[in-house]
Amino acid sequence: MCADAAAQNIYTCVDGKGRKITADRPIAECLDRPQQELTSSGYVKRQVNPALTGQERVAQEERDKLAAEERARVAEDKRRDRALLLRYSSRTVHDQERGTALAQIDEVTKAAATKAAELTEQRKAMNSEFEFYVKDPGKAPFSLKRRLQENDASMLMQKKFIADQELEKKRVNLRFDQELLKLNQLWALTGGVPANAAVMPAKVTAGN
Repeated sequence: MCADAAAQNIYTCVDGKGRKITADRPIAECLDRPQQELTSSGYVKRQVNPALTGQERVAQEERDKLAAEERARVAEDKRRDRALLLRYSSRTVHDQERGTALAQIDEVTKAAATKAAELTEQRKAMNSEFEFYVKDPGKAPFSLKRRLQENDASMLMQKKFIADQELEKKRVNLRFDQELLKLNQLWALTGGVPANAAVMPAKVTAGN
């Protein structure tokens, strides 16, 4: 019996009327306010928080959800930072990858420009052929009209492709510029690159 008494915990609180209540179990009159659970020797073992209402529980669950999402976001940011440092150990490595990406775009743009030049020469030949029918275009052969239409469509497609590649170069440069801003911070923290390393956005020109 002495051992049972020594192991028994005590609950205490002050109810809404200012009365201090003590019991050997959670106190019903204090469910809406904090209670203290004491050991048999009178030391505070823990605080029992008030029971939540349905609305409070929903609000708490929403706060817990937001906190979990924030922790996940922070963890993901750290993972990305580590991956960025592993991929780019220096400014030179980053610049080289930027150059490779832009060179690939330039290569396909050059091919499209060559195709556009060929289409222009073909159009000149077709225009010379069409001169015989300028006074009465309706007499022009159907095959010639079709080739003129196909040439127009192909030229528009090449021009659009070249314009899209110029936009892609801007997107690539923007991505590398943003990465470099972050990398300068990470390099500074790890002692890899000085914090004041210049970040010069690349200029997008026909040759770059």
